[in-house]
Amino acid sequence: MNKDQLKKLEADLWSAADKLRANSDLKSSEYATPVLGLIFLKFADNNYRRHETEIHAEYTKLKGTRREKKISDIAIEKCGFYLPDHARYEHLLNLPEEKNIAKALKEAMKAIEEYRPELEGVLPKDEYAALTRTDKTIPQALLRTFADIPANATGDLFGQIYEYFLSEFARSEGQKGGEFFTPRSVVRLMVEIIEPHGGKVFDPACGSGGMFVQSAQFIAEHRKELQGSDSGVYVCGQEKTLDTVKLAKMNLAVNGLRGEIKQANTYYEDPYQSLGAFDYVLANPPFNVDDVSLSSVEKDKRFNTYGIPRNKSKVKKADEGKETVPNGNYLWISLFATSLKEKGRAALVMANSASDARHSEAGIRQTLIEQNLIYAMLTLPSNMFYTVTLPATLWFFDKAKTDDKILFIDARNIFTQIDRAHREFSEEHIQNIAIISQLHKGRREKFVQLIDRYFAAGMQRLVENQRSVEPVSAQLLAVLDDAGGKQAVGELVQQWAGLAKLKTRYAQYLGGGEVAVGKKNKAQQQLREAFDPFFVGLHEGLKHLDKVVRQHEKLQAEQAKSKGKRATADRKTNALKGALEELHKEVKNAEIFYRHIHWLQERFPKAEYEDVTGLCRLASPADLKEQDYSLNAGRYVGVVIEEDGKTEEKFIEELLMMNEELSSLNAAARGLEGMIGHNILQIVGEQ
Repeated sequence: MNKDQLKKLEADLWSAADKLRANSDLKSSEYATPVLGLIFLKFADNNYRRHETEIHAEYTKLKGTRREKKISDIAIEKCGFYLPDHARYEHLLNLPEEKNIAKALKEAMKAIEEYRPELEGVLPKDEYAALTRTDKTIPQALLRTFADIPANATGDLFGQIYEYFLSEFARSEGQKGGEFFTPRSVVRLMVEIIEPHGGKVFDPACGSGGMFVQSAQFIAEHRKELQGSDSGVYVCGQEKTLDTVKLAKMNLAVNGLRGEIKQANTYYEDPYQSLGAFDYVLANPPFNVDDVSLSSVEKDKRFNTYGIPRNKSKVKKADEGKETVPNGNYLWISLFATSLKEKGRAALVMANSASDARHSEAGIRQTLIEQNLIYAMLTLPSNMFYTVTLPATLWFFDKAKTDDKILFIDARNIFTQIDRAHREFSEEHIQNIAIISQLHKGRREKFVQLIDRYFAAGMQRLVENQRSVEPVSAQLLAVLDDAGGKQAVGELVQQWAGLAKLKTRYAQYLGGGEVAVGKKNKAQQQLREAFDPFFVGLHEGLKHLDKVVRQHEKLQAEQAKSKGKRATADRKTNALKGALEELHKEVKNAEIFYRHIHWLQERFPKAEYEDVTGLCRLASPADLKEQDYSLNAGRYVGVVIEEDGKTEEKFIEELLMMNEELSSLNAAARGLEGMIGHNILQIVGEQ
């Protein structure tokens, strides 16, 4: 299953499940746990089915011998689950409607827990009865919905579907949803920069466990680079809310992760003895908490090693012993630093305000900087989270860093708008930002490898899109049978024919063999330059066709008007417009990879790190001291003032054209106003 097919499956499953909720009185929070439980059940059933023949074969072979084993023991060894008949997905799916499906699901979940002790009390059970409050058919309808997940789907696919549903539930929950879920694209960026290559990973505010899942996926994707080393991770999570702990434990099981999640309040409990214990720390803690007891944390090395946040004014005598920390942000920042081993690395999400916080927090920040713990600071765009709309900042620690500078990245203008209120990073955005860190570490080969991946993806899309040109051209000629139409179609076909030369050029580039990074970078720039005029020509050809189609429509309308008929586009013209729109979209989809190549080569022309105004800067200890030890990226990176490239004459010409259009629209509006007034007077009989 490719990415596009997976996206469609995720969207279809969510749409079907959410429609059922919309027809009930269930809140999103009530609905999330039982739905995620069904995804887990389907995963367990698929896993069991894949090993079922093997399990039964071994059971039969050992039966009656001294080595005889229970079938449940063999199943746990082979696939991690044992599902008795009444817990099988097919059995539950085919139960007659008059049966109590909610009760059957509860018994199925109890059976799975019985043979997997670490899941005891985790899977949803009574929640299925709540689904039937207004509509008894919902449990069975949900079973039918998730039956659409292919029978051969493996853990990776289920992990992605589970994470997708977590994100959708978090989005629908808004502020509350953000308590258990950090958007995937933010976590993915954190992991790409921190690069967990095996060891113990700690998240002291783990929510539903997304940090762990992305860490494991990073390792799986980079396994070739880690040959001969222990690349597995063992994860340790803390979360204070029991329901969220359950979501996280299911998430770990679905994704096949080794580790444990414990219910604990991190301010007052330390179940893992975290001081200096972890290779990596990843977290998105709660921001600006102001009710943490000072007496409980001020003598705790996890929090006091770099200083404790304190109130400006002295506490009154009557309030002694009841004092709280004014803001918990720096408690978390200290915890991440103190939890790391000697060469550990950390990535955390933090409120922007912490980068410039004054008073006692400023002293803690200065200590962290002077002890050279901070590797990088990255400002995120606004609207990336469900809990806050303002931009947040990513902090990166590296106890093994080799220089005394801090890398600042301002990513506020890099995002994809997914709906009115939310943004995310595309996969390419994540790679483009992460490559800045790679260049800073001197890994120039990673830069040219990324450009190579973009060329390969772009070429693949162009070849796929070219197949659409012939049928669309035939459609165009069937409608636009005049000389102008034929010419426009011919120009488009001719422009696409230019792809053959580019394919040859690309093949020559690929056949160039291994060369030094500098030469490879130069060859990539020359290859990209060869593609530029091709895309310019494509866009001009499509614009010309758009114009020809509009003229065709206008002519049709005039002919209809002259015959006293209503002016409407015929079916062929509408189909043609749809095909042209699709062609525009396909060209943009292919071009996007070349745009990313442009973006990278323009900012890092030598395939090596350099400061880029408005994007990134390496700040020295002297720079930081000059800025009063602020860690706000905007203070160091600067702002780009973009020119639109227009002459004064061109600007005036466009302004006059817009004014003329406005005057025309105002005149039309006045005409309509008069007509409406006249008609109203006629209706009421006053004219």
